Amino acid sequence: MEVFAKRINLLPPYFFKKLDALKLKYKEALIDFGEGNPDLPPPKNVIKALKNALNKLENHRYPKYQGELRLREAISEWYDKRFKVKLDPEKEIAVVIGCKEGAAHLIWGVCDKDDVYVTTDPAFPIYHNNPLLVGAKIYTLPLKEENNFLPDLEDLKKIRKIKLLCINFPNNPTTAFANLDFYKELIALAAKYGFFIVNDNVYSEIYFEEASPSILQIKGAKDFACEFHSFSKTFNLAGWRIGFLCGNRNLIKAMLRIKENVDSGPFTAIQEAGIYALKYENKYPEKLREIYLKRQNLLLPALLEYGFEIKKPKATFYLWAKLPKKEKSSLKFALKLLKEKKILAAPGSGFGKYGEGYLRFSLTVKDNLIKEAISRLK
Repeated sequence: MEVFAKRINLLPPYFFKKLDALKLKYKEALIDFGEGNPDLPPPKNVIKALKNALNKLENHRYPKYQGELRLREAISEWYDKRFKVKLDPEKEIAVVIGCKEGAAHLIWGVCDKDDVYVTTDPAFPIYHNNPLLVGAKIYTLPLKEENNFLPDLEDLKKIRKIKLLCINFPNNPTTAFANLDFYKELIALAAKYGFFIVNDNVYSEIYFEEASPSILQIKGAKDFACEFHSFSKTFNLAGWRIGFLCGNRNLIKAMLRIKENVDSGPFTAIQEAGIYALKYENKYPEKLREIYLKRQNLLLPALLEYGFEIKKPKATFYLWAKLPKKEKSSLKFALKLLKEKKILAAPGSGFGKYGEGYLRFSLTVKDNLIKEAISRLK
């Protein structure tokens, strides 16, 4: 008797699980640039805030689905300070158990069978895989070097009856940076053609030139758009699993309808620590940016010398490296680096068709290991 639901067979093997299998073979002396898994410690006082919250009996009860109002109020204050955007904590913010969970539940809550769903290629795998589970019609917008890895909005105009567009800027894996002019044009299209937008803005605080904007800064954006943010990248709380969705209240309602039937909010003690982070650790991301920029300046020249082509990133903690000339397969070249140099990078093909020809190097690796990797590349 068949165990798996038929829709499960639509899902490809999860890309990062496949990377984990490769790590097991080469775990000794492996230098892992493959996964964007923050290696730096969270702020000490955020950990203290969590410890204090653990001693409160009320925090050990079931958490609220939408998240604690106190945290949503702190998010609203942070958002206003950071982006100059007003959010209603009651209706325009929901806390999620990490943005991966939130994105999946949002897609399930908004898209029906045969609804037109659009995302980018390349993209983080959840944006390609989750619409398969609802039977949506999936279209992709290529992210190409000649367009600075931004989607060509003329391509978007050719797709009829779009229900939901999922984008991610600053972008994983390409590191592409979207400015307010791009968002303004996108919101104008949403208003003209009547579709919804979610921007995955989890890398908003990892930037090196100008601060990353929010799509919600555009006038009228909340009529069509919502946005994810993460404590994982901003405060190195990746294992704590906490993020938030803000913006269009109906999109938030749709996500919560699924969430209420699947799980609850994050552990309330973690939410208390999140409040502390937002209120008192606003300088912390500056330190992170300094560290990631230093690492970028270490690794990027060595990869260029090795034969990769790389545009200096404006944001994220990745390097999107075009393969050396004559190399065609990102997977084969990643395996070659792994076998010969004991260096793991993520093959671009794992992020979609248009990721072929690239490797993604994560800068969540300590300086001494980056220097060791550089010596292996010589």
